[in-house]
Amino acid sequence: MEIGLHRSLAEIPAADWNALAGDSDPFLRHEFLVALERHGCVGPRFGWLPQHLTARDDSGRLAGAAPLYLKDNSYGEFVFDWSWADTYRRLGLSYYPKLVSAIPYTPATGTRLLLAPTPESAEVADTLIAAALDHARHHNVSSLHWLFTREDDTHRLARHGLLSRTGCQFHWKNYGYRDFDDFLEGFSAEKRKKLKRERRRVTEAGIEIEVLHGHEMSDHQWGVMSEFYRSTFLRKSGIPTLSRDFFQDIARTMGDRIVVMLAHHAGRPIAGAINFKGATTLYGRHWGCTADFHSLHFEVCYYQGIEYCISHGLQRFEPGAQGEHKVARGFEPTPTYSMHWIGHGMLSRAIADFLQREQRMVQDYMEELRGHLPFKEGWRFQELS
Repeated sequence: MEIGLHRSLAEIPAADWNALAGDSDPFLRHEFLVALERHGCVGPRFGWLPQHLTARDDSGRLAGAAPLYLKDNSYGEFVFDWSWADTYRRLGLSYYPKLVSAIPYTPATGTRLLLAPTPESAEVADTLIAAALDHARHHNVSSLHWLFTREDDTHRLARHGLLSRTGCQFHWKNYGYRDFDDFLEGFSAEKRKKLKRERRRVTEAGIEIEVLHGHEMSDHQWGVMSEFYRSTFLRKSGIPTLSRDFFQDIARTMGDRIVVMLAHHAGRPIAGAINFKGATTLYGRHWGCTADFHSLHFEVCYYQGIEYCISHGLQRFEPGAQGEHKVARGFEPTPTYSMHWIGHGMLSRAIADFLQREQRMVQDYMEELRGHLPFKEGWRFQELS
């Protein structure tokens, strides 16, 4: 098995990478990741330096890969470790640089060990993990983090001694709803009335919502959406890392995977949300507005996404990180996972202890929030396959 280290995804043929990535996860696609690099959304400016790993068999065929970045900050990861970095600083140690296997700026669970479907896939996965750990030790980084891992990757990384961290997001699940009203039938009368009132306020304000796929958007509309995106970050003292050129690029290369909810008032665009579509899941990613209307955020970011999922047969809607207000609108507390290797022995043990206590707190937190879901008492759902 030959291990390769690539400082740009452009070094790896798109067809080879996509054969491993598959079609179910839009963020793993070569088109998405290479556009981040091409337009400077990752790189020295923002502290995401590509270090992608590949594994090739004796014939030179790509048998496995892992997206990997060298980081000099913790921005854009959504698994918050600033307290760990502060502990290192107070002890006179350097937490940065560190290695991160993740999709930049994307808190969405997905495959991190991309494997060809062969009898040797388990061996390839173990080889990639060992190579990542060797890379971390060789370059004397403080730590190696695999973020928003799927269950199979989580278990495999645990067998290599990595520490598990549990987080919480709020996901909507499609239990075979016929339409939005059918979804609301499961709500208690009071919660159903409140949600309908929120939607009615938007309609009564004269706001119209247009649903467009990425390739249906004009350059002008992408200019509007990119300004919406920028305004949200600038208003919250954040850093808008994604550019108009990036959005237009992926609209050309994977436009059918992008779903934009664009709100108009008095003939002009006032708000919008950018979503990405996988095989079974809609992912809400970016939102912005230039006008303040009651319940506009809920309509554009949540209710339109739910309607889209129902009409297109998608099983889940993941509208992004955080946001307890989503619970009252039918989004269920859902655990997320990340895996961590800490190079410093004493701090690794301290972090392991912290993670065990944090996990119990997160589990209690999710259980409490489940009691605030808007569904009728005794309402039962069948498990998604």
